[in-house]
Amino acid sequence: MNKLSDKETLRYSRHLLLKEVGLEGQLALKAATVAVVGAGGLGSPALLYLAAAGIGTLILIDDDAVELSNLQRQVLYKVNHLGQNKVTAAGKVLTSLNNQIEIVTHCKKLDDNNAGELLKNADIVLDCSDNFATRYSVNRYCFTHKLPLIAGAAIASSGQLMGFDFRQNNSPCYGCVFAKSDAAPAVNCSNAGVISPLLGIIGSMQAQLTLNMLLGHVAGSVFISFDALSLKQQQFKMIKDINCKECGE
Repeated sequence: MNKLSDKETLRYSRHLLLKEVGLEGQLALKAATVAVVGAGGLGSPALLYLAAAGIGTLILIDDDAVELSNLQRQVLYKVNHLGQNKVTAAGKVLTSLNNQIEIVTHCKKLDDNNAGELLKNADIVLDCSDNFATRYSVNRYCFTHKLPLIAGAAIASSGQLMGFDFRQNNSPCYGCVFAKSDAAPAVNCSNAGVISPLLGIIGSMQAQLTLNMLLGHVAGSVFISFDALSLKQQQFKMIKDINCKECGE
């Protein structure tokens, strides 16, 4: 992976023109393995841009099948994919976009028991899931193994982007921001709704932050909130909670 083929040089020519990427950066993207947990509303745009950008290996993890209601926001899928496993359909679409990368699919729901098997080869993990149980499992694995974690969330007209760089010892974790609670409401797109372009915005931001981390353009953790109706974005500083049940001392 220490060089680009002629086809890759042409494919990624717009990246190669950028001093922020260049040949060295593109080779770093080619050498990277990125795991995406959840191939739905957030995973769709994230996966499309990661594949287009030339991430060498993409690991897709999702246990759902494509339903008609998904098509309002999950832009990876078409009508002819209805009933198919999402990772199967997504793998076909991503390969048709870029057949010079490797796609690994797992039609499974990630949990504490299989996280090691599913994420063991990843350099960075994207949490594009829609439930707290999966989010905490991904967070625990990434924290324990010092893997950067890029989490996205979107509900109604509000979105959030969170980057946790667990390579740094003082990094906060998902549990520092959202303390685990048995009383947490099970709010998601299926019962609260979501405006469709918001998923594209947050998922694309997850892909961009992934590239930023791989290319060395960002250090530390980040929390960004975005309001789709006002188009206002805010960035906050996160601090490690020493009493956090997930990562605290």
